[in-house]
Amino acid sequence: MTVQAGVVGWPIAHSLSPLIHTTWIAAAGLDAAYVAHGPETPDQFAVLLDQGRAGRLRGLNVTAPYKEQAFAAADHLSDAARLVGSANLLVFEDGRIVADSTDGHGLMNALAEQAPALQVAGRAVAILGAGGAARAAAGALAAASAEVRILNRSRDRAERLAVDLGAGVTVVEGADAFADAVLVVNALSVRPDLDVTRLEADTVVMDMTYRPLETPLLAAARARGLVGVDGLAMLIGQARPSFEAIFGRPVPETDVRARVLNHLGEAG
Repeated sequence: MTVQAGVVGWPIAHSLSPLIHTTWIAAAGLDAAYVAHGPETPDQFAVLLDQGRAGRLRGLNVTAPYKEQAFAAADHLSDAARLVGSANLLVFEDGRIVADSTDGHGLMNALAEQAPALQVAGRAVAILGAGGAARAAAGALAAASAEVRILNRSRDRAERLAVDLGAGVTVVEGADAFADAVLVVNALSVRPDLDVTRLEADTVVMDMTYRPLETPLLAAARARGLVGVDGLAMLIGQARPSFEAIFGRPVPETDVRARVLNHLGEAG
């Protein structure tokens, strides 16, 4: 029987998850399908959850705006999901929903891949934004013993994030956020107002955005001589544990990044 899985969000047409997972499915020779689902309302998302509980779906990746609803619907939560208060991966097991958050894993994987010399333990890192992506980044970096600084236009939202995540996460305003920071992560959906000339010479700059792959922030950082980490590395990094959890086997050896870059019309 074909294993049914997919990604859920609204809007969803832009998602690269079906391309990534179907590439791995083909390389592994699996009898499986991974498709995009675009429920426009929470009630429609709940219908998908019911299908999963009934055994018609094996797993779902979840993106905005349904990560919090996925978290609330789960019967079992991983430590990572509890830490950030949302879930981007649901696996259905005997009528139960098992929820996880793999965004933090994706972030750390991207850093290890594209900035292998970076060491965050005991060092300051700055995160721009306080939404779901920022929560996952802050949680993963705090777990790696970094001193996490949150910079966000809405201080109240940033403070809620800091309170939720606890020790190691603080809210900082202005240039103080970047003093001695070894890493700056843009978790905003828009270009941040950041002058990269103010950063230290060894600061790594990561932009979670992957369309375009070389964002204006990354281009400015590289022009300054800084190491840049792109959002596609994070996207693929968070997809790996999702594939393994849904399909019960390791990700096959295939150059999925090249396949995605070709789809996007980007140079490698």
